[in-house]
Amino acid sequence: MLNIKSPFIVLAVVVILAILLSPTPDGLTRQGQSALAILAMCFILWTTAAIPLSVTSLVAIALLPLLGVMREGEAFSLFGNRAVFFILGAFILAGGMMASGLSTRIALLFLRRFDRSPKSLLSGIVLSCAFMALWMPAHAVAAFMFPIVLEIARALDLRPRESNYGKALFLSMAWGCVVGGVATLLGGARNALAIGILAEKYGQSISFTEWVVAVFPVTAILVVVVHVVVFRFFKPEIDDVKPARDVLETKVGQLGAMSSTEKRVLAVMLVTVVFWVVFSGSLGLATIAIMGAAALFIIQAMTWHDVEKYVNWGVILMYGGAIALAKALEITGAAKWLVTSFLEPYRLGPFALLAVIGLISIILTEAMSNAAVVALVLPVAFELLDAGKGLSPIAAVFAVAVPAGLAFTLPIGTPPNAIAYSARYHRLRDSLRVGVLLNIIALLTFLAVARFYWPHLGIFLGDG
Repeated sequence: MLNIKSPFIVLAVVVILAILLSPTPDGLTRQGQSALAILAMCFILWTTAAIPLSVTSLVAIALLPLLGVMREGEAFSLFGNRAVFFILGAFILAGGMMASGLSTRIALLFLRRFDRSPKSLLSGIVLSCAFMALWMPAHAVAAFMFPIVLEIARALDLRPRESNYGKALFLSMAWGCVVGGVATLLGGARNALAIGILAEKYGQSISFTEWVVAVFPVTAILVVVVHVVVFRFFKPEIDDVKPARDVLETKVGQLGAMSSTEKRVLAVMLVTVVFWVVFSGSLGLATIAIMGAAALFIIQAMTWHDVEKYVNWGVILMYGGAIALAKALEITGAAKWLVTSFLEPYRLGPFALLAVIGLISIILTEAMSNAAVVALVLPVAFELLDAGKGLSPIAAVFAVAVPAGLAFTLPIGTPPNAIAYSARYHRLRDSLRVGVLLNIIALLTFLAVARFYWPHLGIFLGDG
């Protein structure tokens, strides 16, 4: 029996065939037309999630040689991109933190410092989620924070979909993860994907420290904004959070003293982060990530069963396919043709271009995977740079990857939103009416940081 998503699969097939069978437009090669056909198919399937995102990427990478876009060996070799291995290493390191209980301990100890009032507890949730998302994928942070926040909501006897404070708790959890996840290369694999595409195109890279220095101000501002906006729109109907404080005390007591495994995992994480900060330029982010992951096994702090439990292999497959598709759009000239046909006539200045790229990315990320946004938008952004628009490739990477990570409205936009929505403490209209405001503020914050702060870092925006 066909399910509700089957028409989208049919639509994707119809669209790819329609593009392939159409006459090749002037200025576009046959290979470029095939690459655009695959891109259109991926856009439909990534947006609707009609099939798993990773399967869409696998289909795309198989179609590249089948349709003559690139040789089979070249297409599949792009799965060996350094960004894919950095993502793998980061996932294993995050899995070690969760398997050992270290991530839960850090979150609970953090929350205990903010359990004196409803407003303080909300601050603690936003801050703890944002802080943890600096060091591990935002979706993983939301996954282990979810049961903690759920117990708090139940201890306070908050009624699902009726309690303002219940809505505030879960939206604070989701949006804390979102804003924290853009500040480092660990909070979202889309950041590493963007760097991987940058390396394939220009042979340049962005170090761990360079990313944090450039983007952290955006996160710092948005953490405050999220707390203020949530508290403003969802006024607590309770005055006392003592039952929640009791829950946190009980959970901390159940953890007991820090185990030797937790201490070993913490040591590996600290050493890995130090190496990322100091040696990423010479050793490479991926090499350090893989060595850090291997160290967890060497010191017997993790088993392969833990890897199978906590590492999302589908995401890794998706990113490999996304990098291959981005490369195909470049080498066939398809991305350049898109720029020449649709964007070049507008003659945007560098800063206006930055704003448009950021706007497109933040809109698309509400309807599709943020990795897909990077794969779709960044190659086109690079072609705009090559057309003499004045932005640096580094600025373009940030302009796509950072807004693409700032999804606040729909559950489909990012896993933290979906996890929070699954608790059924808020309705879709709650996240929509507040999330749109946060989208606008987030984009304006990003642009302000780019305009007034980045020039001091040497990130070139050109004139305008």
